[in-house]
Amino acid sequence: MPRIAALKPEQVPPESKPTLDMFTKNIGFTPNMMATFAASPIAFNAWAALLGSLSKSLDVKTRDSIGLAVSEVNGCDYCLTVHSFTADHMAKLPANEIILARMGHASDPKRDAGIQFARKVAETRGKISDADLKAVRNAGYTDANVIEIVALVAMYSLTNFFNNVFDPEKDFPAVAPAGSV
Repeated sequence: MPRIAALKPEQVPPESKPTLDMFTKNIGFTPNMMATFAASPIAFNAWAALLGSLSKSLDVKTRDSIGLAVSEVNGCDYCLTVHSFTADHMAKLPANEIILARMGHASDPKRDAGIQFARKVAETRGKISDADLKAVRNAGYTDANVIEIVALVAMYSLTNFFNNVFDPEKDFPAVAPAGSV
């Protein structure tokens, strides 16, 4: 049960309204997480700016796969529903690739290395080994790409923590446990 109510349109602070309206227009509805997050214009707009900037990094399949892997590590059921939906409908990942991403893998070798690295960053709170860094670089990721992966882990962790704290009502299709690969 939600621990904080999603804002009704008339309750959205004026400083959050343009950002929330943009998401509503682009998505076709207002997700409960965003209607809840909008209660803090500072946090909501900062997250939206980071999301917008990072949407230019890597490719959509890798970004969505990292979102799935990090959400699995952080145990965020809300984000797993969102990222499973976007991975299917926007990144066009097949169901088996969505499950692989949740487990920290991909069938594409380069994407697999990026997802494994992101998962390790999340699991270790950034205290990765030299071998982990070498593996992601050897897969073809530049230092700028590695920085972007770390930023994606941080951004996805922010929404994971937000949703784990406030538990907004889920408004994307439910997903089954990933099981093991």
